[in-house]
Amino acid sequence: MKKRVTLTFPKRTVHMPLTYRLAKEFNIAANIIRAQVAPNQVGKLVLELLGDIDAIEAALEWMRSQEIGVSLASREIVIDEDKCVDCGLCTGLCPTEALVLDPETFKLVFKRSRCVVCEQCIPACPVQAISTNF
Repeated sequence: MKKRVTLTFPKRTVHMPLTYRLAKEFNIAANIIRAQVAPNQVGKLVLELLGDIDAIEAALEWMRSQEIGVSLASREIVIDEDKCVDCGLCTGLCPTEALVLDPETFKLVFKRSRCVVCEQCIPACPVQAISTNF
């Protein structure tokens, strides 16, 4: 089972070795999609969790008990085709190659199944054609 979550850490729990504990105590693989973590600041982490559904639920409950804010990430990238000018600036930043230019038509192609919603494409778009449905 895969689950994508957004975690919000209070200042005092930023130093916790979270991914290690998820692997060691819950047998869950944690793929870090996006991280904004710094000492003495509230931290944000987007993780994709892979493991047994019961183990994932237990891990989420444990994180909540540690006062880590947990929200299920159900956002998706949305591209406004009327605004998009197919410039390709977003393709160079996409780590999963979910955004590519068709080599024949030079039109932007969005491969939704490859997208991890890292949101790196959003600020790169000069015409603001990319957003999330959040």
